[in-house]
Amino acid sequence: MTLSLGVDTGGTYTDAVLIRDESVVVATAKSLTTRQDLAIGVGAAVRAVLAESGIDPADIALASLSTTLATNALVEGQGGRVALIYIGFRERDLDTQGLNDALNGDPVLVLDGGHDHSGRAVNVLDESSLLAFLETHKDDVSGFAVASQFAVRNPDHELRAMEMIQAVTGAPVSASHQLSAKLGGPKRALTAVLNARLIGMIDRLITRAETTLADLGISAPMMVVRGDGALISAEQAREKPIETILSGPAASIVGARWMTGADTALVSDIGGTTTDVALLRDGKPKLDPNGARVGPHRTMVEAVAMRTTGLGGDSEVHFVSEGLAGGVTLGPQRVLPISLIAMDAPEVVHKALDAQLRAATVKDYDARFIRAVSGLAAHGLGARDLTLLERIGSEIRPLGDVMRTRMELGALKRLIARGLVQVAGVTPSDASHVLGFVDAWDRDAARKALELFGRRRTGAGDVLCRDPEAVARMVINQVTHQTGLALLETAFDEDSADFGASAATLARHHVMQIGLSNHRDVVRVNTGLNVPVIGLGASAATYYPAVGDLLGTDMILPTHAGVANAIGAVVGRVTMRKTGTVTAPSEGLFRVHLDTGPEDFSGSEAALIRLETVLRENAQAAADAAGAVDVQINVQKDIKTARAEARDVFVEATFVVEASGRPRVTVS
Repeated sequence: MTLSLGVDTGGTYTDAVLIRDESVVVATAKSLTTRQDLAIGVGAAVRAVLAESGIDPADIALASLSTTLATNALVEGQGGRVALIYIGFRERDLDTQGLNDALNGDPVLVLDGGHDHSGRAVNVLDESSLLAFLETHKDDVSGFAVASQFAVRNPDHELRAMEMIQAVTGAPVSASHQLSAKLGGPKRALTAVLNARLIGMIDRLITRAETTLADLGISAPMMVVRGDGALISAEQAREKPIETILSGPAASIVGARWMTGADTALVSDIGGTTTDVALLRDGKPKLDPNGARVGPHRTMVEAVAMRTTGLGGDSEVHFVSEGLAGGVTLGPQRVLPISLIAMDAPEVVHKALDAQLRAATVKDYDARFIRAVSGLAAHGLGARDLTLLERIGSEIRPLGDVMRTRMELGALKRLIARGLVQVAGVTPSDASHVLGFVDAWDRDAARKALELFGRRRTGAGDVLCRDPEAVARMVINQVTHQTGLALLETAFDEDSADFGASAATLARHHVMQIGLSNHRDVVRVNTGLNVPVIGLGASAATYYPAVGDLLGTDMILPTHAGVANAIGAVVGRVTMRKTGTVTAPSEGLFRVHLDTGPEDFSGSEAALIRLETVLRENAQAAADAAGAVDVQINVQKDIKTARAEARDVFVEATFVVEASGRPRVTVS
């Protein structure tokens, strides 16, 4: 008998599941995710699942972790302060390729250097400018990203920059050629920036999770779910945390297939922060050929083709004042539900809400609270940011008591983006408590907050709604509407037909929306989904039946839908892919582009053999390092030739080697 433990740290809940022999769910448990120290939530969930099952922790043979931490951080613009070393590129790329947006004020150095498409150096690396930059910023960033022009054809300048950064600063370095073998320097640079930003965050999670499991008597090796659903070792996840974006959603796809056996379906997983939608076709999720997109960022990370929307049970509810009737919209930012924060500081929260309800007018910060997140370094904060952070202090406080002027809104946004503070406000979770759908937290506090929210004035000058229950129904209806849009957008993206417009435009088109209600008059319009939806997440049973009705499709809600991510974390496989290229820069010369640098051969056959040999060795080594057993190797070859003078001439070859196996388990 083999017992496997799966753990998923979501934005709101941390889930744990025990599975026997990869076929039977023995026990499941949930605990609140504790962002100030994620290990607290992990420990609580694991202790609960151990107590429910009654098993000996020493009998667990495998532990695996999936997490939405990286995904949520990128969606919400969070992460450490980093510096980008941009070698051989144009400075204008920083704006045109979205790098300045991703850096969001973090330092960047554009350096001479880089290579051409054949791997030949274009300019000498400007080491003196790099050294001066490192001396300036060695103490005010948490890590560095390095991207050099055509580094996948010759990584020499990236390797040299990494060496200098390590010598001067000792800080973690993310090099673009180690994250992707594809061309497209600016996108590789973006991927490196995001990876550097996540390193500290993911390292803290993994370290604390490993320590917590050890304290509970679990000695099994720990794996982490990658964005394509495969498993990697904890150490590999530390080095390349960017690969864990969409980890939780990818695990949910694997879990959905395992629980339902469905061949073709849309899978929609609603969490606290995001809703993740993907298509399961022929029993397999499709990988995104363009790289994973999370929020505004298109990366070069191999991941499940998934549409991630800032919509979840803890999405911030916004008041829409435009128009005569007014209304609500949700997300993309996550806030702490009022009903939840009231559990931590009931006197503070209720006293503030009661005072706000007695006031004659509604203020901007009513029904909103704030608290600092302890234990995080405040690198690179300005004077205004530090002043606001000190004023917030260590206790939960009404936001209106902290904010003095509108000029401090920028500082507040920066503190939120860095993960240094958390704000609480009205969420769908609060609406669910008011309507009695769930009863986990403080319903009374949620009702007061929704009553305050409903007192806001519409464009016509009227109060939105004085009945908290009616406001709650508005919020839940908006969840249904926005979830329907997310599903329709994915469906249009995956449909084989060319509809002549973007998926977002089609999903929101007035005719499409009319068709959802099966319009019948002179014209008959009937629209909806033609495949079932598998609804996952702790709140799926609350929100998704109405979504199925809206879209006219079967809504499948598996028994263990609330812990699908944790299930997917332990039923997946270890898969490592290595990609390499051979080019022909001149007559009779065949160049193999490797991580260690280019190698030249006089014949194409020898070059191709060398490439495949190295990729096989690297893929096997990576699979071994990840803890895989019974590894199988698969090689995909794309060899391009051109016809010239009645003969085939070699142009370029790309090999992808995949090593796949089951994770190694301990034997007690």
